[in-house]
Amino acid sequence: MGTAVFTPKFISFDCYGTLTRFRMTEMATAFYADRLPPEALPKFCKDWGAYRLDEVLGAWKPYRDVIANSLDRCSKKWGVEFREEEANAVYEAVPTWGPHEDVPGGLSKICDKIPLVILSNAMNSQIMSNVGMLGATFHKVCTAESAQAYKPRMQAFEYMFDQLGMGPEVGMHVSSSFRYDQNTATDLGFGCRVFVGRGHEPSNANYRDVEIPHIGALPAVVGL
Repeated sequence: MGTAVFTPKFISFDCYGTLTRFRMTEMATAFYADRLPPEALPKFCKDWGAYRLDEVLGAWKPYRDVIANSLDRCSKKWGVEFREEEANAVYEAVPTWGPHEDVPGGLSKICDKIPLVILSNAMNSQIMSNVGMLGATFHKVCTAESAQAYKPRMQAFEYMFDQLGMGPEVGMHVSSSFRYDQNTATDLGFGCRVFVGRGHEPSNANYRDVEIPHIGALPAVVGL
């Protein structure tokens, strides 16, 4: 596919991790430093990420429960104490997280030319604070709470299509995660899938059309 010639009618984005700097690993590393040796903390945080994914695959539940349940299960696996107040602290911190430094400059070059959309595994009460720090105007902000389903479930994407009145074939989806976003975007047939190599997932050529190192490179993908 010649990416420069594909002009999407909308560009949808994952928010946390792709646009907003995701700080769960930082918080868990600080909290669990009194229970685990330093060399074990990266693996613990990776395991917690896997449990978070598992928690969102079933029926929708509040994101506070996703965080608490996954951290509890991960703590059990590691044989260390789970503290509910730490899970609550992570949840309360989410709306305070700002963007990766490359995000405002990249988005600001596109937002007045192509409608930008957020599709996020978020609560309605959280997401607008994060979106307000991104430095661009968004046409729509769609949450898992509104869709009553989390990504990677198709229902989350289908909710977005219904809100836009457009299908995936005219859209471009941008994410730094294959597990949450790009695998489903491939199954649904997005016109273009852009993977942002943030370093938390390895690249996979089967589930992306374009790979960029940061959002600053996105305008060139759409010919701007």
